[in-house]
Amino acid sequence: MALTAQKVGTKPYDDQKPGTSGLRKAVKVYQNQPNYTENFIQATLIAGVGDRLKGSTLVVGGDGRFYGKEATELIIRMCAANGVSKLLIGQNGLLSTPAVSYLIRKYQTQGGIILTASHNPGGPDGDFGIKFNTPNGGPAPEAITNRIFEITKSISEYLTCPALQADISTIGTQTFQVDGATFTVEILDSVADYVTYMKEIFNFESIKTIVAEGAVTPLKILINAMHGVTGPYVRRIFVDELGAPESSIINCVPLQDFGGHHPDPNLTYAADLVKELKKGQHGFGAAFDGDGDRNMILGHNAFFVTPCDSLAILAQNLDCIPYFQKTGVKGYARSMPTSGAVDRVAKSTGKECFEVPTGWKFFGNLMDAGRLSLCGEESFGTGSDHIREKDGVWAVLAWLSVLAHTNKSVEELLMDHWNKFGRNFFTRHDFENVDTAPANEMMANLNALIVDPALVGKQYSSGDKTYTVAVADNFSYTDPIDNSVTKGQGVRLIMSDDSRVIFRLSGTGSSGATIRLYIEGYESDPAKYGLDSQVVLKPLIDIALQVSQLQELTGRTAPTVIT
Repeated sequence: MALTAQKVGTKPYDDQKPGTSGLRKAVKVYQNQPNYTENFIQATLIAGVGDRLKGSTLVVGGDGRFYGKEATELIIRMCAANGVSKLLIGQNGLLSTPAVSYLIRKYQTQGGIILTASHNPGGPDGDFGIKFNTPNGGPAPEAITNRIFEITKSISEYLTCPALQADISTIGTQTFQVDGATFTVEILDSVADYVTYMKEIFNFESIKTIVAEGAVTPLKILINAMHGVTGPYVRRIFVDELGAPESSIINCVPLQDFGGHHPDPNLTYAADLVKELKKGQHGFGAAFDGDGDRNMILGHNAFFVTPCDSLAILAQNLDCIPYFQKTGVKGYARSMPTSGAVDRVAKSTGKECFEVPTGWKFFGNLMDAGRLSLCGEESFGTGSDHIREKDGVWAVLAWLSVLAHTNKSVEELLMDHWNKFGRNFFTRHDFENVDTAPANEMMANLNALIVDPALVGKQYSSGDKTYTVAVADNFSYTDPIDNSVTKGQGVRLIMSDDSRVIFRLSGTGSSGATIRLYIEGYESDPAKYGLDSQVVLKPLIDIALQVSQLQELTGRTAPTVIT
């Protein structure tokens, strides 16, 4: 049956500015406002693909959260009407964010649309998100997201093909004739291509020697997919390919509301994993977020590996992974708030180490230029240049590769690292869903404070600790590849002993404001390596609260989440 595209009149919305990674809003915002979703998708197609739109191929997938199926079907109809030639879609619309990045690169498409709000809650009362990834597989840079926003502010029509009905539940190819042109929808096995790629990157036979049921030197693992999109990937890789017992994986059925939980792999929201690991029956635990790009690593008795230390450990041991044996290790990078632990590894190995703003898109240019092999963020994101997104399953396979190669426990690896480099104690305090006005007032006050020339050299004391401010600024980044400048990325107080206090408003929330307070302190005394970060860093935390007046302005007496 021949199908016809239609133009539909619409009115713009003024709140469709993409954040750190896409547009995240409450589900009801997308559902209950006429053409809200359509407007943003049309703007994304125009700005993201541009003059390559007609005849293009795009990847579409998401984390399976509520409203994802409806949005996928809407995207299919709109892509057909906009002249897209082919869509590659995960079965039932399911694709992890790392898998989308890989598929874009493997099939050399003009980009992809990912339906996810990442680690935000799902369900009818939860959040939904849409983001565009470019042909390199990475999140759209600011030039594109700014263009998307500009289009949404003046959009007057969108294109759709309302009669087109595609079946996204059955693997295979479907073709349609739209205004005389062939439009193809190919439904893919959501997991197959990604699993094949992981088997090229890692030595699965080596990992099997510690995780497979009946292994000679067994490491009992527990992998928690948190009812996110990684569930099918976890089952296929860890059970089917690596031979781990079925009891090694939990919460592996993707659910639209993530089982009513917050799909964020940290000590607060993955408390069930922490509780189980504390029983002492497992030597390794991991959890992933809703769309599979974040990870948390735990050792025996729930020994917590900060994402900062996780990045440093992998940097120290990359040469045991076949992929890096072939490509070599080109350099490292971290987001600005992430601790300097990886910097110390880079210095010892003679590698470049870059400090970039928060947001994975800032790593992409460095990777494409061949300057970067491994990167990470303190927000539980770790990845390499195998794709252009952070990758939770990849990070766990990398850790298991290191454990198999070194024949050491998680805790032993950390202690060895600290004994060699010292320990960068790190914590992040999140104050979620704060009223926007006091949060903005706090940041305005801090920005006024850092331009006061009297601040540098000023001393702050708490308990038995006294710190002297050496640097005060709002972090700005000049991309060494394209010379683009990104400003206003977080207020920093850097002390004379390299301790740091950083304040940022998060760009990943869907309502209100999330204040993030980052604290870092370095210790070279081995007697302190085993201490709790909250104890060691308490003087700096107290100083940060004092300087920012966070509690007085917001009324918050304690953070929502501590990591």
